[in-house]
Amino acid sequence: MSNPKTRLGRGLGGLITGTGSSKSQPASDSSNTPVKKAVVKKPVVATKPKPVATVAPNAPGYREIGVGEIVANPYQPRREIREEYVEELAKSIQSEGLLQPIVVRAKDNKFELIAGERRLRAYQYLKLKTIPARIIEASDASSATLALIENLQRENLNPIDEALGYASLVRDFDLTQEAAAERVGKGRATVANALRLLTLGSEIQGFLSRRLISTGHAKVLLGLESEEHRRLLARRIIETGMSVREAEAQVRRLKDSNGATAKKGNGQNAPEAEQTAIRDLERRMGEHFNTRVALKHTPKKGRITIEYFGNDDLDRILDKLGLQ
Repeated sequence: MSNPKTRLGRGLGGLITGTGSSKSQPASDSSNTPVKKAVVKKPVVATKPKPVATVAPNAPGYREIGVGEIVANPYQPRREIREEYVEELAKSIQSEGLLQPIVVRAKDNKFELIAGERRLRAYQYLKLKTIPARIIEASDASSATLALIENLQRENLNPIDEALGYASLVRDFDLTQEAAAERVGKGRATVANALRLLTLGSEIQGFLSRRLISTGHAKVLLGLESEEHRRLLARRIIETGMSVREAEAQVRRLKDSNGATAKKGNGQNAPEAEQTAIRDLERRMGEHFNTRVALKHTPKKGRITIEYFGNDDLDRILDKLGLQ
């Protein structure tokens, strides 16, 4: 004979002691009145999540240290951290806890940060007094290398910050490009190409660090010797949304144009002061139109050539001239 099933609700059954070890008996009522199920509401207790680390508090090498005891890493490759990223991480820490402690080293009665700049800033944003940290022993060179590797792996650095990180390893610790590449697990060509970006002017580096142009665009710009031409082409790339392949074509045209101008001459027989004035006028007109301008001048006549690339670029130049 099979055992009868209990008719108790789950909530009520959980309140009866001994239900786990004894058999439930069927409910009986001589009046055949249906048995109502009792509903028990659990009290809601509001709790404020606390930031915690995933490691045990007493794990070797880990401990809670004062946020105020931590000083910045002078070799931190990331020059700028956007405030919204810090606030976003702070909300995550407040909700879920700190998933990975920061990494520091003891130095001058303080702790120097090696990895975890955003995590530290998030704790400062939350006004928390202590933070879980992993304390390691590291030389200056190791500290710089670890900071660079951590940033490369955790979140892509912009190309200029990455290049500055490699430059710091080479310059500050007397490493060759090959040795620096080996330390961070990159190919030597990768490091060499990154360092070439630092030869670009500050304006173009700013475009690159804000990701207004790509690394591919920057490599194309390096094909031009004139910083002025680089800057003008970079601006045009941003204004027109020019692709890398299109930018390569513009560089070829500029080189061909410069070669032709050199063969024909551009007032080579004119006095030096006049040649200087012509070059200065070309530069100012080029900056005004944000494109290359060639000026051929003689006492009786001359010619001004304004380059443009496509209908949209022509419309832009006509607009600057006040024409429709």
